[in-house]
Amino acid sequence: MASNINRRRFVGSAVASGVVTIVPRHVLGGTGYVAPSDKITLAHIGMGTQGFRELGDLLAEPEMQVVAVCDPNADSNDYVEWGKNSVRNTIRRYLGKPTWRENVDGCPGGREVGREVVDAYYADQRSSDSFKACTAYADFRELLDKEKDVDAVKVMTPDHLHATVSIAAMTRGKHVLMHKPIANRLHEGRLVLDAARKSKVATHLLAYGSGTGNGMIADRIKEGVIGRLREIHNWTNRPVWPQYTEIPTDRPPVPKGLDWDLWLGPAVDRPFHPHYTHTVFRGWYDFGGGSMADMGIYALWPVFTSLGLDVPVSAETLATHTCSIVDCVSRPAKNDFSYPTACSIRLEFAAAGGRPAVDLFWYDGGMKPRLPREVEAHDVKMSREGILFVGDQGMILAGFHGQNPRLFAKGKSEALPLEEQQRGYGGRHKPWLQAIKEGAQSPGSFLNAGPITDAVNLGTVALRAGEKILFDSENMKITNVASANEYLRREYRKGWEL
Repeated sequence: MASNINRRRFVGSAVASGVVTIVPRHVLGGTGYVAPSDKITLAHIGMGTQGFRELGDLLAEPEMQVVAVCDPNADSNDYVEWGKNSVRNTIRRYLGKPTWRENVDGCPGGREVGREVVDAYYADQRSSDSFKACTAYADFRELLDKEKDVDAVKVMTPDHLHATVSIAAMTRGKHVLMHKPIANRLHEGRLVLDAARKSKVATHLLAYGSGTGNGMIADRIKEGVIGRLREIHNWTNRPVWPQYTEIPTDRPPVPKGLDWDLWLGPAVDRPFHPHYTHTVFRGWYDFGGGSMADMGIYALWPVFTSLGLDVPVSAETLATHTCSIVDCVSRPAKNDFSYPTACSIRLEFAAAGGRPAVDLFWYDGGMKPRLPREVEAHDVKMSREGILFVGDQGMILAGFHGQNPRLFAKGKSEALPLEEQQRGYGGRHKPWLQAIKEGAQSPGSFLNAGPITDAVNLGTVALRAGEKILFDSENMKITNVASANEYLRREYRKGWEL
């Protein structure tokens, strides 16, 4: 895989001239210098709120060059952010322009904004390097066809496009960096992993590393600090976006510069509405993966890894519902299109490899577990996000990512010491860069995220089924509710099938 690193223009021009001279890199540019021929060329696919928040680390990376950006939206100010003007101020820092768009209200985004930021940053911050102008595309397929020299892509699209874009990139031999989840359908998640195995490119899911505290807690649990582990409870403050309870019926025009057909991608056709796009996509079954796909992968992936959790054998849920009045009669509304305002999901894991059976409980929308009496006795106040491990000889309560863990056992409450692990990585994308150069897989490889991907998507299947489901992982089949099997897969628009 190291041969995929972008040396082609350098070597080609040297051979054509008949002169090939190898000069040590430190002689050319000093310590830390990365020759242009060694830079990994990256296409950034998806230029929305989170994409811009994370773009700075990629632009500042001396071993990488962003050569193309892609988004179905050209340039608009209708995105959703977590703080007023936070994205605009982030872009201003990248550009070194404190007055950038000072007279324009709203949150900016789109491919043309991305192109402007990339070109301006390189011109200002890395002017000594030789960069060609960044290109911008609406269609990722056109980008992959035309940008032959791209080594890698970062996928920052809505969830429903993750599988489609990443598989297209991997089959062309491109390394892939992706935001969670791998896919918002269980079947698609497995297709992504199959493509990763066959292509042997370096892949990396950006949720890796965020919940290392939980992984270290799980390591202590394996040492027996709370006896036999029975239950894991994980809760979040998500959703922090609207969970719409009705399909929009009004028909606003498609905004100028947005290719709605490309934004829909593989999803079934429907009229445009802003309730589907720009961050709020997460609340729809067609486009998002709900709160667990948004945050559960961060907190729980290290637990899966440490404890050796495989695919759940069952899933069941409790969820809120809404009511509507039709012909003077109030009834619960049928909803098979959006995630509930709040829910809890129970995933059951069979005993394996000397590990006993474990139940994992997920809570969102303000729901939390009831603390055991042994914990309540110490006047514990629950935070809005957290994790609780329950064993037959004690409990461990910690922050969402495993911060400040406390052990409750034998009537006592005390801090749980953890052995700090030295990761040696300078940024979230660093393990991926290292994997590309060394021809290996990073710890955050897609191939290590199969069970957590299946678990998250199986929770969604149980929500939609409305009853407990039993899952045969080997045959990828719901065995007790035949109708629920349709939720394992996507209904594709013609031409977008996987």
